[in-house]
Amino acid sequence: MHDTPSLARRLACLFYEFLILLALWLAAGFPFVGLTQALDPVWVRPLFQLYLLALAGGYFVWFWRHGGQTLPMKTWRIRLIGRDGAALGRGLAWSRYVLALAGGLLFGLGFFWALLDRDGQFLHDRLLGTRLIVAR
Repeated sequence: MHDTPSLARRLACLFYEFLILLALWLAAGFPFVGLTQALDPVWVRPLFQLYLLALAGGYFVWFWRHGGQTLPMKTWRIRLIGRDGAALGRGLAWSRYVLALAGGLLFGLGFFWALLDRDGQFLHDRLLGTRLIVAR
């Protein structure tokens, strides 16, 4: 059986992920703004938001599929595994991203779920059968 990382460790990792995403969004935002500055702002803002969400999704999905760890997850010794203990497939990784995003947008409900879950899993992990484990 795999050990589940503490909630404090997972929340610290989430904060670190946020810092990485801010840097990524800042660097990737400049070209988007430069290419769209002549367009109508009514269309640019939602496109920019979708662009940033897709960029974040691509970041997470790529790392979850290639080793199960982002840089913050490596730092905090956390690994994401599928139900069978292997790396996630593309569909499962995207599903996890979308469900985690939805759980975060619903006032963090998907993350607060870990306080009630018998194994301390986030709601998106419980629903999909994925699991965060302590990386040895």
